[in-house]
Amino acid sequence: MNPNFFTDYFAKLQEMNQAWWKEFDSGKAAINTPLNKALSELNLEDTTAWLESASAQPAVIAKIQMDWFESQMKILQNVTLTGDSQDVVTPAHDDKRFIDPAWQNEAFYNCIKQSYLLFSNKMKETIDSIEGLDEKAKERLNFFSRQAINALSPTNFITTNPELAKLTVETNGQNLIKGMELLHEDMQSSADVLKIRMTNGDAFQVGDNIANTPGQVIFKNDLFELIQYKPLTETVNAAPILIVPPFINKYYIMDLREKNSMARWLVEQGHTVFMISWRNPDATMQDVDFDTYVLEGALKALDVVENVAGDKQIHTVGYCIGGTLLATALAYSAAKRMRNRVKSATFFTTILDFSQPGEIGAYINDPIISAIEAQNELKGYMDGRSLSVTFSLLRENSLYWNYYVNNYLKGNSPIDFDLLFWNGDSTNVAKACHSTLLRQFYLENKLMDPKGYKVGGVYIDLSKIKVPTYFISTQEDHIALWQGTYRGSKVLKGDSVFVLGESGHIAGIINHPEKNKYGFYTNDSAESDPEAWLAGATHHDGSWWNHWNTWLNGFNSEEPVPARDIGNESFPPTGPAPGDYVKQTLPIEFSSPN
Repeated sequence: MNPNFFTDYFAKLQEMNQAWWKEFDSGKAAINTPLNKALSELNLEDTTAWLESASAQPAVIAKIQMDWFESQMKILQNVTLTGDSQDVVTPAHDDKRFIDPAWQNEAFYNCIKQSYLLFSNKMKETIDSIEGLDEKAKERLNFFSRQAINALSPTNFITTNPELAKLTVETNGQNLIKGMELLHEDMQSSADVLKIRMTNGDAFQVGDNIANTPGQVIFKNDLFELIQYKPLTETVNAAPILIVPPFINKYYIMDLREKNSMARWLVEQGHTVFMISWRNPDATMQDVDFDTYVLEGALKALDVVENVAGDKQIHTVGYCIGGTLLATALAYSAAKRMRNRVKSATFFTTILDFSQPGEIGAYINDPIISAIEAQNELKGYMDGRSLSVTFSLLRENSLYWNYYVNNYLKGNSPIDFDLLFWNGDSTNVAKACHSTLLRQFYLENKLMDPKGYKVGGVYIDLSKIKVPTYFISTQEDHIALWQGTYRGSKVLKGDSVFVLGESGHIAGIINHPEKNKYGFYTNDSAESDPEAWLAGATHHDGSWWNHWNTWLNGFNSEEPVPARDIGNESFPPTGPAPGDYVKQTLPIEFSSPN
């Protein structure tokens, strides 16, 4: 190894420490924040409750400890004495951390691997086996103990990871020097917690090689821009499509590169497509609430589309929280007895019933929400970079520590990947709106109460939505569990189709037919139980997009019309897509809320 390696390494480390303390002095570092304090206090409370329950069940603890001891002895015996290649504990089928052959072939690393996995399994078993503990507390203990255990995985350290040890010797430690540089850069662009880059940020330019489907911005207010895409067919379907993306992400997840763009594909199928592009909130928008997105966002966009397209019936689409927003807008229109101008509503991975929030539920309780609200009060918004890390840590091994090892310990530059570029292009959430989402929706589940939540002075009753609906969810979604979205779909009263795609929250939705990477399930029965629905469902190969397009075309009773011009006299084109709002990136200088 280069004799100057350690000198260079520790010089770089000292440089980073100085930068960190500078950030700490400026108040940016995530130490003693209200959220960290609330998490510590809640973890202590949960741990204390667990210990009290466990002390009354010594036989359960004794059995687990004995099982652990016996298994550990067997691991040592197999690896060090008999050379038995049969592992006592093996990684889960989707655990990619231990794929290097040395984890299996070299006794030292094999013993470390199995001992770590055994400890991880026994920790979960210990938490789950204690009776009398509140289920929510158990869920939190499991979640946060898993976070800690996976952070301490032997794969995350040079001395206990054979691949890293070998690489460090072969490169004379240059992998660590390069990794330090990447870490330093990421620290400078992070907010309250370290946001690890997942892809090369210079590989894509919004509007150039990504989000480049031809179109024009035809409307703009303080909340959103409305894009109308250029037709690619001589005739188009009479009913246009309005897409409402989530305001916690940028819309171009549905307009990635040409061969992976839903917007372009829909236009190619003869649809007139309109897309909302939300503004990235700053402190001046701190009082913008969810109802603002309903009244001045989704409903205003419907007004513009109706005026431009010249058709009184519109297909609507909502993705994730954009679907929640769309459903709220439809329920508001029904409560106000407004003329129905929606032909159908499609919901991508949309939660309406928040009683089953998935692993994000570890953060859904009053102390943590109050702490988040206190932090947001200081800025006027929820920082999108912190929000992005929170979602990544729901799948910490594949979406966080994997990149930690690859970037900082292997010293590899991230690959060029359009989906990961979008994932890293964070957006803030306005303070008031974020509080409503966490407290009134996730915590109190008010959308399920016909008298629980108001918009514009009227209660939102989702059962008043009677338009035909199409729900698409995905099996491996860790943000919107499909069982929960299925139950939510049953609240609406119109004819409804539920489809379950393979893969997860993003990859299962953005599944272009030319790739046909994942299949999907359908079932025409109206089962109340989601698992019973899946048990009787039929699997189909290929993308669900074609199935959805057939469903949309089933409402086209009118003949196709000549391709529409973009905009009209009332809403003329003002600039090319993708517009300005989508190009707002973090971190940027925001104005003070005070």
